[in-house]
Amino acid sequence: MLHKTLLFKLYTFPPTFTFKILHLPFYIYLMWKVYLKGFSAYMQLERSLSDNSVLAYTRDVEKLEQYLLAHNRPVPPDEVTLDDLQGCAQWIAGLGMTATSQARIISGIKAFYRYLMMEDIVKQDPTQLLEAPKIQRKLPDVLSFEEIERIIAQVKAGTPEGQRNRAILETMYSCGLRVSEVVNLKISQLHFDAGFIRVIGKGNKERLVPVGRDAMKYINLYKDEIRVHVPVKNGQEDTLFLNRRGSALSRVMIFLVIRELTAAAGITKQVSPHTFRHSFATHLVEGGADLRAVQEMLGHESITTTEIYTHLDREFLRDTLQRFHPRF
Repeated sequence: MLHKTLLFKLYTFPPTFTFKILHLPFYIYLMWKVYLKGFSAYMQLERSLSDNSVLAYTRDVEKLEQYLLAHNRPVPPDEVTLDDLQGCAQWIAGLGMTATSQARIISGIKAFYRYLMMEDIVKQDPTQLLEAPKIQRKLPDVLSFEEIERIIAQVKAGTPEGQRNRAILETMYSCGLRVSEVVNLKISQLHFDAGFIRVIGKGNKERLVPVGRDAMKYINLYKDEIRVHVPVKNGQEDTLFLNRRGSALSRVMIFLVIRELTAAAGITKQVSPHTFRHSFATHLVEGGADLRAVQEMLGHESITTTEIYTHLDREFLRDTLQRFHPRF
C-alpha cells in the first residue's frame, strides 16, 4: 500500500473534496484518485483510447467508489473484495440501469483491476469471479437497398448542403464507416487512384477500405465544386466534410440530417448513421462476402462482433424461403 505522505505529494487536492472527505478517510480518497489517474493515463497512452472512452472507463470505476461510500465501506482499491464487487453489481442493478449499461460498468471495473494487477498494486484480481448480466444481442435495423435509395433521393441536390449530404451518405453506405469516422475523414486519406480510403478507427487503428464509384464521384463533386467555396477555419484545412462556417461537422448534425431524410422518404424504421453501417455489412454478407473481409472493412477487433451479420443473413434466407418456397 502506498504511504499516506507519498500519496499526499502525488496528487494535488481538488477544491471539490468537501463531501467526500467528510465520509472517507483522507488517504483512502487520495488512493482512489491516484490509481484512477494512473488508470486513465494507461488507457489513453498505452491503449490509445479516445478521451470519451477514457472518461467512460473512469466513470465506471467511480460507480464502485460511490457504492463503497454509500454502504459505509471506506476501503482503498487494493482492499476491495469479491463480496464488495457483487454488492456493487446488485446496487447498480437496483438503480434501474439496463443490462447493457450494467455489463459496461462491470467491464470497466474489470479493466481497472487488470491495470492494478499489471502495476503490481494488487496481488489477486477480485473481479475474476465477478459476473456481468447476460445480454441478449439485439439484431440491428437494416435498410434494404431500395430504402437507402429512397433516403438518398430526398437530398436537395441543388444546394451546397445537399451536395455535401449526398457525398456523406454515399460514403457511409459505400464504406460502412462509423459516424465518428465520417466526421473525422481527411482529404489526405482519400486514395481514389487505388480505389481506397484510409480510415482511422477505434483506438487510432488504421484500415484501408475500398470505396465505390458513386461515392468517389459525389465526394469529388463536393470537394471540387462546393468545398472550395467554403471559408475554411484554421486547423480544418484537411477535413473533408465541413459545415457552412468552415468547421468540421458534429456527430449530432449527421444524425439530424439522416433523421430528416428518413422521415421525408416515409420510412418508419429507427434509422441512424449506424444503420447505414449495418446495412453495408448485411448486404455484403447476403451477397456472399467472406466474413473475414467484412471484419477487416468494418474495423472489428474480434470476428465475433462481425458474426452478428451471419444471424441477419440467416433471417434473410428464412424470409426468402417463406416467401418463395411452396412447402415452407
